[in-house]
Amino acid sequence: MTNFVFILADDLGYADLGCYGGRQPVSPHLDRMAARGMRFTQGYSNSPVCSPTRFGLITGRYQYWLRGAAEEPMTGKFRGSTTVGLPPEHPTLPSLLRERGYRTALIGKWHLGYPPHFGPLKSGYEYHIGPLSGGVSYFSHVDRTGKHDLVRNGEPVRYDGRYLTDLLTDEAVAYLQARGQDRQPFLLSLHYTAPHWPWETRSQGGPNPETDKDIRHLDGGSIHVYGEMIKALDEGCGRVLDALEALGLAEDTLVIFTSDNGGERFSDSWPLVGGKMDLTEGGIRVPYIVQWGDKLAPGSISTQHCMTMDWTATILDIAGVAPHPDYPLDGVSLQPVLRDPAHTFPREMYWRMKYRNQRAMRDGKWKYLAIEENEYLFDLSVDERERANLARRYPERLAEMRARYDRWNAIFGPIPPDANSELVYTEKDMPSR
Repeated sequence: MTNFVFILADDLGYADLGCYGGRQPVSPHLDRMAARGMRFTQGYSNSPVCSPTRFGLITGRYQYWLRGAAEEPMTGKFRGSTTVGLPPEHPTLPSLLRERGYRTALIGKWHLGYPPHFGPLKSGYEYHIGPLSGGVSYFSHVDRTGKHDLVRNGEPVRYDGRYLTDLLTDEAVAYLQARGQDRQPFLLSLHYTAPHWPWETRSQGGPNPETDKDIRHLDGGSIHVYGEMIKALDEGCGRVLDALEALGLAEDTLVIFTSDNGGERFSDSWPLVGGKMDLTEGGIRVPYIVQWGDKLAPGSISTQHCMTMDWTATILDIAGVAPHPDYPLDGVSLQPVLRDPAHTFPREMYWRMKYRNQRAMRDGKWKYLAIEENEYLFDLSVDERERANLARRYPERLAEMRARYDRWNAIFGPIPPDANSELVYTEKDMPSR
């Protein structure tokens, strides 16, 4: 049986890694992973914000089926909510695998609803350590409300002063060592918070009381601090890959690395435009790196269009596990692409956001994008920077894609009017995007 390690970075930009053209030498281990395995150049997240992508990943379905995924972002104000979260009765990737004898663990960020009504142990994971909310301090582990937010299997746990990226890596390596002893198949979801704010590096050495008053600290950070945070993430990934090798698990373990959405203020997304919260390419196109023993052609590159929930379908396909018949997958298995990187197939992809009433669809080289009352049509094969709006030149194609988008959108109904939609900064805090 195949084991699975799914590594999810938080707010990592498309070009932050060397293997995607990054301009800082911060990712030697992930670059090595790409050299040994496969890299996707047309991979997308299910959303340009954290929680909705995570709903898509754990269910393998468009997040718009669930009320909780309408929140942008899901903040601590929803503690105690009975509606905003992942319903425990909904089948998930870990619950479906667990029914077939897999061990399942989430080490890292949950962000899919708060106890007592929601949580990792209610949705298929048998072990969890990490924060339940979005961003937390890397040293004091407090969330944006100042509340301590680090739990192990639902109970608060204190590791004050431990740099969170390293703590999660240590936990992941320990989990792999246990699986190396019992040799049971496993799914390890390793969901780092890096490089999400707050802007704190390992060398800081401990919590900053001023930062902990508001961990978003808009007046902090730099590209250099951000680079150091990616270095720690990269080193953690390297340790996990080394552990798989040392334990003799690498050959039978599919390892997937990606990000939950596009980058934030210090990210590099060249040549893409935009970032987190945007349905422009910089907000939704993300790195995808895959390693699977000697089953993948080293250094191979795929141009297949795909999105986060396709990995859910891929993992279930490889494991031979059928989805629940009452919850059919929207994701599509990428196993044929892993077997042959030259293989491609048509893949329509859709997105919607309450923030600025954004709508988007990609079909082949064409992308339909609408922001508030403005509509765009781009040929991404020659204009991935989305600068040449072809809407006037090809009005029939624009109308046809708009109509298909509208039919898709109608399936889910409107976004609830009370759904949250906020940035972690205000427009006046940032220069034009």
